[in-house]
Amino acid sequence: MHFEDGQVPEEYRRYIGWKVGLVCLTGGLLALALVISISLGAANIPLDEVARALMGWASSKRFDVIVWNIRLPQALTSIVAGAGLSVAGAAMQSILRNPLGSPFTLGISHAAAFGAAFAVMILGGGIMTSASADTVNVTSPYLTTGVAFLFSLLAAGVIVAVSRLRGATPEIMILTGVALGALFTAGTMFLQYFADDVQLAAMVFWTFGDTARASWSELGVMSAVTLVCTVYFLANGWNYNAIDAGDETAKGLGVRVDRVRMVGMLLASMLTAVIIAFLGIIGFVGLVVPHMVRRVIGSDHRFLLPGSILAGGLLLLAADTTARLVLAPHVLPVSVLTAFLGAPVFIYLIIRGQRR
Repeated sequence: MHFEDGQVPEEYRRYIGWKVGLVCLTGGLLALALVISISLGAANIPLDEVARALMGWASSKRFDVIVWNIRLPQALTSIVAGAGLSVAGAAMQSILRNPLGSPFTLGISHAAAFGAAFAVMILGGGIMTSASADTVNVTSPYLTTGVAFLFSLLAAGVIVAVSRLRGATPEIMILTGVALGALFTAGTMFLQYFADDVQLAAMVFWTFGDTARASWSELGVMSAVTLVCTVYFLANGWNYNAIDAGDETAKGLGVRVDRVRMVGMLLASMLTAVIIAFLGIIGFVGLVVPHMVRRVIGSDHRFLLPGSILAGGLLLLAADTTARLVLAPHVLPVSVLTAFLGAPVFIYLIIRGQRR
């Protein structure tokens, strides 16, 4: 944008400042929610003790163990997973020019879940256990993640191919995603049919997205992948703005639309595969959060993407904290709450689109 004499109009300055302020406010709320989440649980920890433990000055060994070994990795996992799924959903909605695009609605999450289950049970990528913690012990996380990525990439490739068909509408792409989701769900059920009792019990539990099962090592892998993909998405914010105006307009502005679309879907699929492979299916976060942020900040990806990243982390962290407390001492998988939140929003978006 060009302004005479290099002067930026005051209205535009306030407009940008408002959006930046909202993004910073979301970041501040996320930091506050992190401290509160760590303090709440079966054993409540005062906020000042949480701060002391985070700085390495815990007044007791018990607080130090609870903060660093249990609650901090779970809270950070919630933030990273929520941020990753949200930025992937925001990118998909722009890349496909489809307001209903997300890793969950397009079947990519189900494809990644099937790939992870296939690697664990068929390729020997892990040992399914049903121990006291009801977790899945994945002995080869990189093999599991790699196979999950391949299947999610397959689903993403089908979606991109359908989107390039002449006359393909958002409704057709969503129906394709539903069909893919049903197909990979059927594949997972096929594996479950031949599993023994222990494997079946553990496999069913694994499909429920749960951030508590990630350790520091899994968190490190997810954080690294999320960082790389996020940097790419943020660097292409202007390209996504151009694509929103139409493929022909974007090409006229010098955007290599096909390349941006393919690389974007590739990275969004990889990001989704890594999160699903470690945590299980967490639905609707990638769909709900970008729309919530878009209604407040707008569709400018310079602010929509960072806003979605922070809001996604905040939403999943809040949902995970609520899941730990609502039926205490029992702990609900966080995917249960995200489904309750996402399903009404999904129906609302479908109805609004039909009215248009």
